Amino acid sequence: MPLILGTNSIKDTGFEVANSCRFNIADSAYLTTKTNGSEPTLGTKYTVSVWLKRSTLVNSSYQYIISHDGGSNPRTHIRFNDDQDNLSWYIRDSGGTTSMLTATRLFRDTNAWYHLVFAYDSTQASASNRQKIYVNGTQNTSFSSSGYVAQDVVNPFSANGNASKIASFGGTASDYYGGYMSEFVFVDGQALTPTSFGEFDEDSPTIWKPINVSGLTFGNNGYYLDFEASDNLGNDANGGTDFTENNLAATDQTTDTPTNNFCTMNPLDNYYGAGTFSEGNLKIVTLSSDYTYYTGTIGLTAGLWYFEAKLTATADDNQVHVGIAGRVTTNAQHELGHYNDTYAYYSADGDSRTNDGDTSYGTGFDTGDVLGVYIDLNANKLYFAKNGTVQNSGTGISITDPASVTAGAYFPAVGDWANQSCTWEVNFGNPSWSLSSAVADKNGYGSFEYNPSSGTFDSASKDFLAICTKNLGSDGG
Repeated sequence: MPLILGTNSIKDTGFEVANSCRFNIADSAYLTTKTNGSEPTLGTKYTVSVWLKRSTLVNSSYQYIISHDGGSNPRTHIRFNDDQDNLSWYIRDSGGTTSMLTATRLFRDTNAWYHLVFAYDSTQASASNRQKIYVNGTQNTSFSSSGYVAQDVVNPFSANGNASKIASFGGTASDYYGGYMSEFVFVDGQALTPTSFGEFDEDSPTIWKPINVSGLTFGNNGYYLDFEASDNLGNDANGGTDFTENNLAATDQTTDTPTNNFCTMNPLDNYYGAGTFSEGNLKIVTLSSDYTYYTGTIGLTAGLWYFEAKLTATADDNQVHVGIAGRVTTNAQHELGHYNDTYAYYSADGDSRTNDGDTSYGTGFDTGDVLGVYIDLNANKLYFAKNGTVQNSGTGISITDPASVTAGAYFPAVGDWANQSCTWEVNFGNPSWSLSSAVADKNGYGSFEYNPSSGTFDSASKDFLAICTKNLGSDGG
């Protein structure tokens, strides 16, 4: 069985979320509403619900989930804080009185889908009941600051004449959100609990999962963003006014969702590499002064798995690697293939590399080529393809059993081998680049440039799978 690490999603949830939207800080991506044209259902109550998977952690400034900027007053925003990765809910009312509720817990898992609910009811007599934050179905009760709004304060999100932003505050480089969002709901006029949006799984009661929200009453100025229209990512599935997309493209619609969590590259394994991650952690620009490799977020211990990588820019086509690693990076100048539990396909001559040595394998590759990586952990074999052609006539590279490698699992990996900068884009089935084809694995998951089951592997046909939680328990064949 594969080992899937650090996720809040499971294989079978009953209700399936189809899509999410990927917000990239470098692209200045966000959504804006048109001005509300109706009186709110009830200005003293609302609920925000969103599933999100973070990509960028500590940033130069805040990362906003949703905001309303009324100039000086009123102003409301929900954000991740810049230096700690905790969560705050800031409100300045029309009289200029400010309150801020800041959760103590940190949100630093870039492989997890979090569900956040913000329930506002300023009619409550008790201040602590006027604003409630829930994380994965459970109320957050630990706060480093706990300023609550005064009684009966009207919120600006649903007010007539006001507008909101998602994934930004002022529309400047210092406040964009970096990561995925899914099932974004704003309910005007009700302060709801998490059970309106999710439930605990009956077989795995610590796992919180989404439910169908289409039957909710959203109120006069409420909305539901399901991100299912790639040509209109701001579409309100409730039928209200659509959001306007800012610097979002069709490729920012993904199938990485809280019911099917895909592997990405791991920004937490970047201490030695110091690369720049973007596009939902599917794109890496390496540092020019050192060289090493970068690993994915999901470790694999058994089964047949596939991913693609494309070298999109480099100063030297001859000095890059793609493959798998049985450990995270431990040195700024140890390339992929340096250790005996890391394996690489080398661009210069197509050799395979492990334990600091090369073996003749295939042909070299250049900028623009799409490299396929096939990981067979049932037979402990590794295969590479260049633009859909399996190398070495389909004869695989023998690899150490994952139980015996340093991490106890193999991770997808890319890197370079020179004091130069290169750019990798990696596709685990939720591509950041526009594909010329869109091929799924045998289970119907993922979208790849080439068929994961095309070719012969040690004179046999094999079905390799996308690295995602829907394939947990399915080992290919």
